[in-house]
Amino acid sequence: MTTMHPAPTDAAPAPRLEWGTDLVALTFQWDDDAPVVCSAVRVADREFPVHRIPFVEVLTADAGHRPASGRLAHTELGLRMRYIDHTETARDGEKTLVIRQRSGDIETRLTLTVREGVAAVSSSVALTNVGTGRVVLRSVASWAAGFTDAGTTDDALSDWERVTGESDWLGEGRWTRTPLRGPDFVPLAEHLTGHNPRGAFTAVSTGTWSTAHALPMGVLASRAAGFALAWQIEHNGAWRWEIGEDTAGGYLALAGPTDADAAWTHVLGPADSFTSVPVTVAFAPHATAAVSALTDHRRATRRPHPDNAAMPVVFNDYMNTLDGDPTTEKLLPLIRAAAEVGAEVFCIDAGWYDDSGHWWDSVGEWIPSTTRFPGGLAEVIDAIRAEGMVAGLWLEPEVVGIRSALADRLPAEAFLQRHGQRVVEHDRFHLDLRHPAARAHLDGVVDRLVADFGLGFFKMDYNINPGPGTDLDADSVGDGLLGHNRAVLEWLDGVLDRHPTLIIENCSSGAMRMDYAMLSRLAMQSTSDQQDFRKYPPIAAAAPMAILPEQAASWAYPQPEMDAEESTFSLVTGLLGRFYVSGHLNRMTPAQLQRVADAIAVAKELRGEIATAHPHWPLDLPRWDDPWFALGLRLPAADLVSVWRRGDAVSTALSFPHLVGHDVEVTPVFPLDLPSWHTEWDATTGTLHVRAGDARVSARTLRLSARPVPVDEGARTGSD
Repeated sequence: MTTMHPAPTDAAPAPRLEWGTDLVALTFQWDDDAPVVCSAVRVADREFPVHRIPFVEVLTADAGHRPASGRLAHTELGLRMRYIDHTETARDGEKTLVIRQRSGDIETRLTLTVREGVAAVSSSVALTNVGTGRVVLRSVASWAAGFTDAGTTDDALSDWERVTGESDWLGEGRWTRTPLRGPDFVPLAEHLTGHNPRGAFTAVSTGTWSTAHALPMGVLASRAAGFALAWQIEHNGAWRWEIGEDTAGGYLALAGPTDADAAWTHVLGPADSFTSVPVTVAFAPHATAAVSALTDHRRATRRPHPDNAAMPVVFNDYMNTLDGDPTTEKLLPLIRAAAEVGAEVFCIDAGWYDDSGHWWDSVGEWIPSTTRFPGGLAEVIDAIRAEGMVAGLWLEPEVVGIRSALADRLPAEAFLQRHGQRVVEHDRFHLDLRHPAARAHLDGVVDRLVADFGLGFFKMDYNINPGPGTDLDADSVGDGLLGHNRAVLEWLDGVLDRHPTLIIENCSSGAMRMDYAMLSRLAMQSTSDQQDFRKYPPIAAAAPMAILPEQAASWAYPQPEMDAEESTFSLVTGLLGRFYVSGHLNRMTPAQLQRVADAIAVAKELRGEIATAHPHWPLDLPRWDDPWFALGLRLPAADLVSVWRRGDAVSTALSFPHLVGHDVEVTPVFPLDLPSWHTEWDATTGTLHVRAGDARVSARTLRLSARPVPVDEGARTGSD
């Protein structure tokens, strides 16, 4: 169904449009002298009037800010936009709203999408030059809207907090919860000036590691208002988000690359168009529920693939095991052991293509080594399949080593360039997937490996960041990079169109490109390269803030030298996600192998539940040096929770506010061969008191099955 709504006549009252679903709806308002703004958000049955700013914010070379600032918001063009019409469509459980506006020679199309059963709104903005001159774009916000109460006479930010994340190699997903009113937003008395403030709290990413530093998602929440929103920018390159305070309230703005942050400008000639990167904002009464709504959105928008439900257990030979030095002699015993414990995919990681012993700067052709595999790589691949497992290989497709022969065979235009020179980072050139030769090369590599070896799995890695971009055939270096970023996604879509059952893992020096441009297409995400098993739990526990639990491949790499509790600790790290195994299984005792086999059997039993569960954090979001960590997954009638102890503290208390007033049965899930921890449940507060055993490094995965407490029963129950 399509409905076209023209602009109102002069006699018509100022229009008001509410649009959305039963779970979430936005109210828009405009008039002849003002642009379209979001004036309210309805979450379920409650409506929240919000601070009003222009929803479409565009910065150009000839139209800046008013007043002057470095913000995404408060652009002159945003203020000048005037409503033309809007169109509503509905199809297959998805509703779309398109609002057209115009300012001078720029016509904009704001496209919003909601899905049944998902309390989230996706947004992007398209611009067209309808004039005869040139328009030089400097930033285009995909989302700009207030979030604080529009009617408050008190301090608008005083009851709000933000939850934001930082990452680094080996230290991914470190989240902090911070009050908005504080050092970042001090009271400025800006109302006395008659102008909005000029600063904002911002996070940016430049280059192609989209999650290497700040994360492109976050949460804003107010307990007093009973209102929260969680957002994500769905782009595999440069982006910016900002939280700003105006005299009348706070706003959130989300964008892809900008001139100020990522050297991005884009020129629109007459009739040319540009579309901003997609973003999504989820709404709920509180922060955890907002993350749940974003989880629903991630599931609803994933590319359909058999792996989404199957979630086979993967063994990878790299982490703390072969470390990029595979040979036939080393692999065959691992293959037998991996099959024995129940792995369903076996991936040969880095080094399978190397004859020289130093492969970093020679990669690119992806031809199997003859020295590592005297009988040919096919001998090893056949051994994997003979054990009933799917065979996989590691690839780093977007780079070509400076010593690779391919670097001279491909045209120079097939690489990212600056001023006529190919960009080099850590002894690698970087392919530019806008160029047909680059894409043809990668298509040939994937199709050849699948055809020659019957592969069903690729671990696609990405270990360099080439910087702001390329100035070849682009209006700016950031513009060239954006074109490449989008070409990467088109290439991946083409690979999966040709090989619809192929499982592709997203990896990038751990999780340096852990965004939902990539993860809406790819099956799973390596959450880190962290090799110290004691440091992995904060990464694994926090991962479902940024990605789906069923995509979070946190390495479980038990080793022969570990004792039973340490091995269990490592296995629990991967259990409530996409189970991803490594380790010297071939050197383990029968008892050690059985423990791994038990964990894999449990992972297979849980994977259907994990793929429908919503994450929560019974000990709050983990801090890097905490002695205890916990990740909970909420199911319709139960909770799964993994709990890690790391240090001297013997006991902890886990919070399950949604189980207040319920009787809870606590049962161990893994391990079953070690002493159970003592647990005691307090139904009046929804608290699970846990006391561990003697081991300072230990972990357990538990199931909490709940039923309402009869009025005549006591509040506390315990188990050993």
